[in-house]
Amino acid sequence: MSEAVATALQAFEKVLDRRLTAALEVCARCGICAESCHYYRAEPAPEHIPAARGEALRRVYRAEHDWLSRLFPAWTGAEKLSDETLDGLAEMAFSRCTLCRRCTFNCPMGVDTPLLMRTVRAMATAGGQAPEMLVMLADAAIEKGKDPAFFREMFVSQIPDLEKELQESTGDPRARITVGREGAKVLYVALAGVHTIVPPAIIFHAAAEDWTLSIYEASNYGVFLGDVERAKQIAARIINEAKALRVQELVLAECGHAYAALRWEAPNWFGETFPFKVTSLIEKMDQYLAEGRLRLDPSANPQKITYHDSCNMARSGGVIEEPRRVLRAATRDFVEMTPNRLEAYCCGGGGGLVALPEFEDLRLKAGAPKADQIRRSGAEVVIAACENCRLQIGDINHHYGLGVEVSALADLVVKAMRLPSTPAEAEKLFASAASMQPTPSRDLPQIGNRPGLSRRPAGRLPEN
Repeated sequence: MSEAVATALQAFEKVLDRRLTAALEVCARCGICAESCHYYRAEPAPEHIPAARGEALRRVYRAEHDWLSRLFPAWTGAEKLSDETLDGLAEMAFSRCTLCRRCTFNCPMGVDTPLLMRTVRAMATAGGQAPEMLVMLADAAIEKGKDPAFFREMFVSQIPDLEKELQESTGDPRARITVGREGAKVLYVALAGVHTIVPPAIIFHAAAEDWTLSIYEASNYGVFLGDVERAKQIAARIINEAKALRVQELVLAECGHAYAALRWEAPNWFGETFPFKVTSLIEKMDQYLAEGRLRLDPSANPQKITYHDSCNMARSGGVIEEPRRVLRAATRDFVEMTPNRLEAYCCGGGGGLVALPEFEDLRLKAGAPKADQIRRSGAEVVIAACENCRLQIGDINHHYGLGVEVSALADLVVKAMRLPSTPAEAEKLFASAASMQPTPSRDLPQIGNRPGLSRRPAGRLPEN
């Protein structure tokens, strides 16, 4: 047995709890999960059936834990882990599953196949078989946390330019962007780009929010690797910063995996209840609208607009109706894709896949069901509240000739704010808009509940 295989098996045994054992044991091999998977719908091949992906790990599990398989492996399909099978498992988990969880929601037994794939990712990472790009990005984030003073100095030096942009956008020379200000109510954690700082800053300023900016980025590449220890180290930077600043709320940029990780996973990783609330910028915009702290002119966005449910925000995060309320307030012609909400198809770029150029062809092919959804909606603009999704939808937009514009929700909101304007102009504008726009309902059901800067993202860095 090679060292890589031994290390991978140790990683498997470390995470083999009741949840994982159930996912390994209860699959009925009924195949219902096939049609739920965007890979299978794009290319109906046996290897794209979620149950088949799970079976690849089950063969290894049986060889290690089933007495009958040890005696008669050919009868049960058990297979000892080898370097060759580890390579195959790694390629499957990182390229043919985006961890979207749609198969789990449609499985009559509730088999958590994405949990199996995260386990394989953990095994591959431990055995040195994970994609190099994801490992490099995770380790770079950890190193940044070890010497925050050096990074902070470089980060803060760029803030005056962003403040100037904020002031020009709002028409208010008093508008400010503070970094790491102790005692602020809200700590906002952006992504690696100005495009995730300035629009939220405009929204916070308009809502008169007491906020400050984190020196870290919300993304957590340890999650993509299935490596809890790396993920904890990356998350700890933000958690410790929020504690040190004594903030009441941690607001995350439009990033699916960052929200799922810090909102639901991190309290379990650290075994504690944080002394601050964790929310998404999407939820915050919805709150501001409900409180009357934002006034939007929906005529500013006259195009037919649809919304893509990020898998981590919707299925894994429960943030479903909030973005729709914001959209109805910011546009006159909002249409749904079908299916949507919990049943929405993954865009095909999740799980870090959009960062891996070696799997581009497979990623674009897997995006075909989402491209078909977009085309059938007749929308001119697709809103995606996740950076990773926006990158992928931008790619399938070009690949399939959809001819749509792809935008963040915050950008749409800022556009509907009609800035800059004088107070008199604003009053006249919004009085006219209010007479034609009904107040968004607050009675919609809440679904789901589970526990340097650049002008544009560098390369294909995943943020979902």
